[in-house]
Amino acid sequence: MNNVEHGAADHGAADHGTADHGTADHGAAGHISAQLERANGLLERVLAEVAKTPSTHAIFVDAGYLYAAAGRLAAGTEDRRSFDLDAEGLIEALIDKARTIFADSRLLRVYWYDGARRRIHTTEQQSIAELPDVKVRLGNLNANNQQKGVDSLIRSDLESLARHRAISDAALIGGDEDLVSAVEAAQGYGARVHLWGIEAPDGRNQAEPLLWEVDSQRTFDLDFFKPYVSRRAATPTYEAGPAAQRPTREDVRFVGAQIAAKWLAARGREALVGLLPGHPYLPGSVDQELLVEAERMLQYSLRGQSDLRRALRDGFWDHLRTQY
Repeated sequence: MNNVEHGAADHGAADHGTADHGTADHGAAGHISAQLERANGLLERVLAEVAKTPSTHAIFVDAGYLYAAAGRLAAGTEDRRSFDLDAEGLIEALIDKARTIFADSRLLRVYWYDGARRRIHTTEQQSIAELPDVKVRLGNLNANNQQKGVDSLIRSDLESLARHRAISDAALIGGDEDLVSAVEAAQGYGARVHLWGIEAPDGRNQAEPLLWEVDSQRTFDLDFFKPYVSRRAATPTYEAGPAAQRPTREDVRFVGAQIAAKWLAARGREALVGLLPGHPYLPGSVDQELLVEAERMLQYSLRGQSDLRRALRDGFWDHLRTQY
């Protein structure tokens, strides 16, 4: 009898031990499950935050390459003294192009790299530096008018912006093989680098090693640059010197509004709806049309006069926005 009772007691003890073990396993599983739920919740919040954060792009322009290649293509010469470049109009066209290519991205700014003696801005470089969303960075210009230090400036900016996650995409306008290290540095921090080039009348004007390293390539043709590059003539169509009376900003602003009224009447409200999301920028074709018509009405050249060009666009936009 005692043996039976003892055995029963042992069996009960064994059952109790099994129950305790099962409870422990259940508790551990619950703890792990709770941790997984918290981790999943955290991941969902991070992904939601990332989804709300727009990607960002910047445009990096090696002005030495741009002047030489665009001048040769559109004016038949690389000599800056022989042609005029509407840098403001061209920069806006590049911004507009980037907006189309990087559709779900916002512009950080345009970086404009050029050379100047003792790194002192020229009048043209000062006008470019005053443009919104543009940062002018200057290297040196030696006795042979060759840029020095520009490539290192591009690398420094590209690498720094990529390292701090300030940009996700970089549009690089240049052709020098020395830019390969800048591309590699930015890519090393996760940024994508897109090389933009200018059509060469014959052969290539960009180094092959540079073409190999970038994430994508794009070439702009003569039609893209033609509105912004013009060969200098002995007698310009409209004078902008002392012989011509400079219009006031209000005069130019009023002309901009007049042109906007004509533009709207000719194209209709559908065209206006398509234009408004780009404010304050205008597509390159519209901006060039505005400039040419304004110069005709004013009988005065607005090339290189950034304050009057801004007043013209302000007047154009003021009228359009009152009609929406």
